[in-house]
Parts: sequence; C-alpha cells; structure tokens
Amino acid sequence: MIEVLVVDDDTRVARVNAAYVEKVPGFHVAGQAHSALEALRGVETLPRVDLVLLDHYLPDRTGLEVVQEMRRRGHQTDVIMVTAARDVSTVQAAMRHGALQYLVKPFAFAGLRGKLEAYAELRRTLDGGGEAEQAEVDRIFGALSAPSEPGLPKGHSPTTAELVRQCLMKADGPLSAQEIAERTGVSRQTAQRYLKLLERTGRARLTLKYGDAGRPEHRYTWATRA
Repeated sequence: MIEVLVVDDDTRVARVNAAYVEKVPGFHVAGQAHSALEALRGVETLPRVDLVLLDHYLPDRTGLEVVQEMRRRGHQTDVIMVTAARDVSTVQAAMRHGALQYLVKPFAFAGLRGKLEAYAELRRTLDGGGEAEQAEVDRIFGALSAPSEPGLPKGHSPTTAELVRQCLMKADGPLSAQEIAERTGVSRQTAQRYLKLLERTGRARLTLKYGDAGRPEHRYTWATRA
C-alpha cells in the first residue's frame, strides 16, 4: 500500500480528499494534517509516509515552505500539490522544489484518481531499478502525464466503466472483450462498447491477435502499462 498524508487547512476538505484517496486501489491514508507544523510532524512521526497531498495555503507557513523544510531535514517524501493557488510563479516554484504533480482546486474525484494512478505507475517503473535506456527514461518522465479520466458519453454507466477499467488495470496481460465480460459479469457487447471508449480516449491500448483463420481478435491493455 502507498501511505498518504493529506494536508489541508480546511478539515472538511481534508476529510473529502482522504475519502477520495481511500477509494483508489493501492492507496491508504496514513494521517491528516491542517497546518505546516502538523504536516512536518506527520512526516517525521507517522510509521510511514510515501506521498504528501499538500495544500499551499496553510495558516502558519505555505505548502512550498513545508516542502523546503522537509528537504532541509532530509525527508525525500514525494509531494503532490493540491491547492487553489494557480499563479504561474507558485506552480514553477513547486516544480523547482520537487513536487511531482500539481492539482488545482476545485477538482472531481476522477482528477485526483488520475494523479494517484500515474504516481503509482511511476513507483512501479522505478521499483525495477537497474540502468535505463532512453525508452525507459522517456517512460519514467512520462509516467506522471497519464491523461485525465474522460467524461462519459450519454448512455454510459460510471459503474460499468469503473468495472471495465479496474479489470484492465489488474490484468496480467491483454484481454479480449469476452474475457472482460466473463470477469465483470457484463455482456460481451457491453464490454466491447466500453473498451472502444477507453481506447478512443487513450486509456486503453488495442492489439490484434491473429489466428489460423478468420478475423483477428481484438485485445486490450491498460494504456499506462509499458
């Protein structure tokens, strides 16, 4: 599990963001903080913090100052800024201080989920270790640029879309519409419709499997996979 410290001066917003984090598979909220002092204390005293979701406007110090202090104390914990601060100078400073991502408030669950999934993909990529060829370097730098979750066209169910999405993400290899249907309990036609939508919006990748005769089988993988 990726342990997350949620930092926001508004306790209600912090609770909402924490609830969002808990909905994303593979993530767990290690704690919440509502000031710079609490955030720094959390990084130092909680059993483990892998990622900080950090607001910029805190009552005692700014989020950027928190990042600076973390680095000064030797903490290399990853940071995603989650804030209403949208001026270019703040965004630029966040990048220079090592924030991996920057999510502007207000945002929907899909916006945060996309950032977290991209972060998880980055960790999987880096966990391999070893040396990196240019293609691997490009993949590492591109891991946090996963496209946002698309809005669903009329007639599409968010619940079904999530079922298909989760099935693809957890698969060990490419899946056909029939295999998706069997794993999710939807019809093959429904699975095919949602897979085509994910492919059109860049969330899934289509490959063709050729047999001895007949038309090739369409198989899909989650697009953020290598």
